[in-house]
Amino acid sequence: MSEQTPVEETFISHLIELRDRLVKASIGIAIVCAALMFWPGPAAIYDIIAAPMLASLPTGSKMIATGVISPFLVPMKVTLLLAFILALPWVLYQLWAFIAPGLYAHEKRLIAPLVISSSLLFAAGVAFCYFFVFGRVFHFISDFSPSSIAVTPDIENYLDFVMSMCLAFGATFEVPVVVVVLVRMGIVSVSKLKEVRPYVIVGAFVIAAIVTPPDVVSQFSLAIPMWVLFELGLLVAPIFVKATQAPEEPV
Repeated sequence: MSEQTPVEETFISHLIELRDRLVKASIGIAIVCAALMFWPGPAAIYDIIAAPMLASLPTGSKMIATGVISPFLVPMKVTLLLAFILALPWVLYQLWAFIAPGLYAHEKRLIAPLVISSSLLFAAGVAFCYFFVFGRVFHFISDFSPSSIAVTPDIENYLDFVMSMCLAFGATFEVPVVVVVLVRMGIVSVSKLKEVRPYVIVGAFVIAAIVTPPDVVSQFSLAIPMWVLFELGLLVAPIFVKATQAPEEPV
């Protein structure tokens, strides 16, 4: 049997390290999920998620469940999604810990601020979607609904809508992190990003039109914050680059 080459051994060791990091991230999510199962419980969590929709419906209205196991399965999905959001700092830390051994000392200083900022921005995007966007979108749709239609949303369809919207807003709120990383890695300069600002603004509205419902409220609610966060990234990037420069790098 032939011996493994150093390249093969390194590749295998990286795969083992990646597996271990994925296992640790999964365990963290599982622990948070178990805690949420115990308190406040899947049913209470779903009631909180459904509150913006119920507030736009006539008094006394409720959602419906068309599937046999939907009243059980849907709250469980919501609990798992919330567990992922709450465990996101731990998941991101595992990701950066996997990458860290290949970085220089000055590059390792990127880990803490990027993990913290990524987690906070994702949570801010989800919170913005829940507290600001949902109420306005649902009332906007309800106002356009004909009086001859009884609006009784299905809980599974509502969950799919909520999950897609929350993930879309959480991901798009990472724009400043993306800008900072691109500038810090030397892929693009701040001056070049400023030159393509008009295209970025158009792209923000295009992305908003794709990932949000076909109504003006939700599209503007996503596109405008994305633009503002892009501008924030342009302001923060030079400061971040200077703070993480290597001693031999030109100022």
